[in-house]
Amino acid sequence: MKAYELLFFVDPASTEEARAGAMKRIEVAITEGGGVIEEVVDWGKRKLAYEIDHISEGDYTLINFQADPDQIKELDRVLRINDTVKRHMIARRYEKKD
Repeated sequence: MKAYELLFFVDPASTEEARAGAMKRIEVAITEGGGVIEEVVDWGKRKLAYEIDHISEGDYTLINFQADPDQIKELDRVLRINDTVKRHMIARRYEKKD
């Protein structure tokens, strides 16, 4: 398995149930193929550089996880069809070697 990080944001005006549902779908997409979520960091509300869908702030979440590279395509698909998630980015993490 390889290390990845996922950064996404939702509309801060969305309901708590919608946010929890989006987070649950993300967790299932990561763990159903044997992936492991290491850390979930709630960054809170941040101002966007430009408006997206008429919103100027986003509620950001960072997830550090390990998964097989084949799972990333499915996770990306789940994030794209989820209307609650406005934007997302999945990046490979490289561990420092001392």
